[in-house]
Parts: sequence; C-alpha cells; structure tokens
Amino acid sequence: MSAFNNWKLILLLCLTLGLAPYIPEPHFLGKLRWVTGGAHGMQLMDWFDLLLHGFPFILLIRIIFIKIVKKNAS
Repeated sequence: MSAFNNWKLILLLCLTLGLAPYIPEPHFLGKLRWVTGGAHGMQLMDWFDLLLHGFPFILLIRIIFIKIVKKNAS
C-alpha cells in the first residue's frame, strides 16, 4: 500500500505536522488567517511554510474524494 493512500498515516500527519506547533494556535490556521486577510507581508518562506503544513490536509481531501468517487461508481 502506498503511503499516499494510507488514510491512517495521512490522518496522523494532519494531527502532527499539519497542526504543529499547537500553542498559541495551530500554525496552519494562523497562516490561513494571514492569507484570507490579504497575505500582506508574506514572503516566499511563509508560502512554503503554508504548503508544508497544508500538504497533509491536501492528501486527506484527496483520499476522501477518491473514496466518494469509488462509492458512487459502484
């Protein structure tokens, strides 16, 4: 089984890498607020950081989408 299709591993990545550091707020949520607020002052490193912390969530959405498509195709 591929690591990209292992939903347990992806969920673990979302809870660890995706949300770390947890205090004072999850890092990914802080970056999302920054982007939705207009992303003023964001540098290349900030965009890379958003991608790094958001990648597990992208994989999770992908897995959910694949499961829904397979369920509807059957």
